[in-house]
Amino acid sequence: MKRRIALAALIAAIAALPAMAQAAAEEDALTVYAYDSFSGEWGPAGDLIPLFEEKTGIKVNLVGGGDAVEMLSRIELEGDRTEADVILGISDDFAYRAYPYLEAYDSPYLDDVPDELEFDPEHRLIPFDYGAFAFVYDSESGIRKPDSLEDLTSPEYEGKAILIDPRTSSVGLGLLFWTYNLYGEDFLSWWLGMKENALTITDGWSSAYGLFTEGEAPIVLSYTTSPVYHVMNEDTTRYQAIIFPEGHEATIEGMGIIKGTDKRAEAEAFIDFMLTDGQLETAIANSMYPVSSAVQLPEAFEYAPKPGILYQSSGIALGDRERIIDEWTEEMSR
Repeated sequence: MKRRIALAALIAAIAALPAMAQAAAEEDALTVYAYDSFSGEWGPAGDLIPLFEEKTGIKVNLVGGGDAVEMLSRIELEGDRTEADVILGISDDFAYRAYPYLEAYDSPYLDDVPDELEFDPEHRLIPFDYGAFAFVYDSESGIRKPDSLEDLTSPEYEGKAILIDPRTSSVGLGLLFWTYNLYGEDFLSWWLGMKENALTITDGWSSAYGLFTEGEAPIVLSYTTSPVYHVMNEDTTRYQAIIFPEGHEATIEGMGIIKGTDKRAEAEAFIDFMLTDGQLETAIANSMYPVSSAVQLPEAFEYAPKPGILYQSSGIALGDRERIIDEWTEEMSR
């Protein structure tokens, strides 16, 4: 009987070995929290993570964290108990919330990143791609292309624009901060002029852009890089970003090393990879600009012209942000 018990225990132990090995492998892996734009089905992770693993021999445990705000909230909730070693996808809008959880890293590849894109001088959050908010219009709709942000408030565009709520979307928030950076305390005047011209204000970018491509309205709030997708995947230049001479609001997405990680060297290797080999694939998959000046972009990016002036919301005082949103809510709900 004792022999049977011992034999059964041995068999059970052997059967458990693969699971134990897998658990050990996961413990040895670099855990990266990434937003869905990177880790999702259409994101660049499917190609980049295997390439990184092959190049460095470092295994990655990629954890999808929803959007950037959800991912950041998870880090805040977990605190010192987090299993994350790296977080990827925090924009400059919410950088101040991430800083307490990050360690600085002066990657040698930051030499290829323009100074104006390095929104954190301490390099706790390191930029890996960026975009500029813009209005995209349907060039086959027959409307006149507006030539400025102010021109969009003209009566001829009544009911022709789709906006996005800044309380529920980073894209909507980008437009709100754009108007504040451009007009200062008079920013609500622009929104008052746009009330009649907005067909609807959606809760997110996906619903807004879906309505636009379905032909519900000829103008939508999006990015200067949005036409790249249509050129590369649909072979059409029908949808075009409008560049305004007064400048555009930028959104810069960053990555950082979690404070206290015991995989500091591996985390640095991942950051360096994203600033080099990961740049082109990320830019194409995310339809964003790469931060590295060393990257050669495909011809499709000729349809993603860069604005001459880029504003950054990180320059808006934290105390003013909630006030700006509250004032917008009060004005638009009248």
